Amino acid sequence: MKDQAGRRRARRLAIGTAVVVALAGMNGPWLYRFGTEQYHQYKINKSEYKAANGHWDIVEFPPEYRQDTIHAALLHTGKVLLVAGSGNNQDNFDKKKFDTRIWDPVKGTIKKIPTPKDLFCTGHTQLANGNLLIAGGTKRYEKLKGDVTKAGGLMIVHNENPDKPITLPAGTKFSGKTNGRTFVSRDPVLVPRAKKVFDPATGAFLRNDPGLGRIYVEAQRSGAEYETGTQDNYRIQGLTGVAARNTYGIAQKLALDKKDFQGIRDAFEFDPVAERYIKVDPMNEARWYPTLTTLSDGKVLSVSGLDDIGQLVPGKNEIFDPKTGKWTYTSKLRQFPTYPALFLMQNGKIFYSGSNAGYGPDDVGREPGVWDVVTNAFTKLPGLDDPNLLETSGTVLLPPAQDERFMVIGGGGVGESKQSSRKTRLIDLKAKDPRFVDGPELEKGTRYPQSSVLPDDTVLVSGGSEDYRGRGDSDILQARMYHPDSNSFTRVADPLVGRNYHSGSILLPDGRVMFFGSDSLYADKANTRPGKFEQRIEIYTPPYLYRQSRPTLGGGPRTIARGASGTFTSKQAAGIKKVRLIRPSASTHVTDVDQRSVALDFTTSGDKVTVKVPKNRNLVQSGWYMLFVDDERGTPSEAQWVRVP
Repeated sequence: MKDQAGRRRARRLAIGTAVVVALAGMNGPWLYRFGTEQYHQYKINKSEYKAANGHWDIVEFPPEYRQDTIHAALLHTGKVLLVAGSGNNQDNFDKKKFDTRIWDPVKGTIKKIPTPKDLFCTGHTQLANGNLLIAGGTKRYEKLKGDVTKAGGLMIVHNENPDKPITLPAGTKFSGKTNGRTFVSRDPVLVPRAKKVFDPATGAFLRNDPGLGRIYVEAQRSGAEYETGTQDNYRIQGLTGVAARNTYGIAQKLALDKKDFQGIRDAFEFDPVAERYIKVDPMNEARWYPTLTTLSDGKVLSVSGLDDIGQLVPGKNEIFDPKTGKWTYTSKLRQFPTYPALFLMQNGKIFYSGSNAGYGPDDVGREPGVWDVVTNAFTKLPGLDDPNLLETSGTVLLPPAQDERFMVIGGGGVGESKQSSRKTRLIDLKAKDPRFVDGPELEKGTRYPQSSVLPDDTVLVSGGSEDYRGRGDSDILQARMYHPDSNSFTRVADPLVGRNYHSGSILLPDGRVMFFGSDSLYADKANTRPGKFEQRIEIYTPPYLYRQSRPTLGGGPRTIARGASGTFTSKQAAGIKKVRLIRPSASTHVTDVDQRSVALDFTTSGDKVTVKVPKNRNLVQSGWYMLFVDDERGTPSEAQWVRVP
């Protein structure tokens, strides 16, 4: 009977093949595409293919829960915070429709979270207490030339009174002494008092250096006749006496030119347990596109961004103290482009890779180097042969973090340049004379590459586009694993969804990787149809999760101090080869300075695994971590959450 059944199946297959061949003669191209797609789906779903290449799955939220996710962070509850704010949507901004979701990737539940401000293009980092610090966002959307109806721009307010500062309210009028035109401020501004300058040799008084305030002003009426073409001094209406003599404005061109996004000062902590935003003191500077980097003492450095008048913050960096909830300026200025990739080093200094997300002059703050925040000393790092192609590149601290080796991936030219780079660049900061060297190349020039450190010490690099914001239908549907031990890439399964601007990736506690966002400028090769924001989540399951078994990990303490040990249980303890402590990600605009994978020393006995946390607080910052153990094949356990106080 089995032989007869086999012959019947063979006969049906032969008939089916004949039909396919006949149809191919009548409608070859369509059938070829159909057959190719069917075969592709068959191939990528075979167990052998998954075991070698992994697998991608799309998660589509119910319509009422979808949003244009710009930011994502893994919380120590195992859930993922998905932040849109207004989601790069002017209509949402005008309606004050600001969105946040919490997604549980295990249970599949989604929850809407009230969002207090427009956190579109904010900055964020994990805090020691398990909360997420979020600072900055959007005060005003950009206006392109042609949409601007009232001439306006930057007014620098001078205060020459050394005895006290002065505050000018919103609506203050500035009248040009030469051009006679009047402009009105949109916001209040505090102008510090003048600084007295003395001769260091004799102690004699030399002069007063005026205090300076920056404010956006615009004409009272619409029209090109209110534009100014040159610098002018401005009298401030309503001031009398000493204030009138000591306070004045100076502005360059005030025109109908394009106006950039404006930032906000607001800051919040997101509490993962209460699942709500908690307002904290605002920053001193408004910031849109800032980077937040946690320092060794648990304080947070806030750098760059566009301010409340749409100008790049002029090097005024500041530090948040979670204990006091206060922000203080650093003692000296240092300017970077927006969303600079800034990583805490093991010596307490900051490594700047040169990666950034865009705004800022092309000749200011773009060279990579090591920054001492305390002294403001900056040591440039040599070796790059394409330093002008680091915008929209990604930077990752390679595992294990103790090696202090970084990879800079892809990138492109400044602004809307069509240039993109195929390069990866490596640097060993523990070397005697650190310098960049080229790593393995990508197949295509790649802007916006996403990268995630995995618990087996590989790095998943996926997505991006060849052109600015995916122009010309240039999304790259490719993924690779980087192997630090061999300095090589291997291709893995191709993603199903293109990802470019406003996208990112997050390692989940079960060892999978989630991808979010993508904001293509156009939807076709001819660049004629507007793009649509990608709202689908995509999950990559690496090859190590298609093996027959994985080690278990349970029990153990919830808290382990630096330099201390903790004991966990695992049925496969005797076969454990690696232990990794991985900090949860907070990702946006291809910038994720939180993720790092720290190797832990360990011993095993029976079904016990005892791990030890390194003492260096610059290597292991305070906060929550995912603890993974790997077996001899590199298969990781599910993570246990551990807090390092």
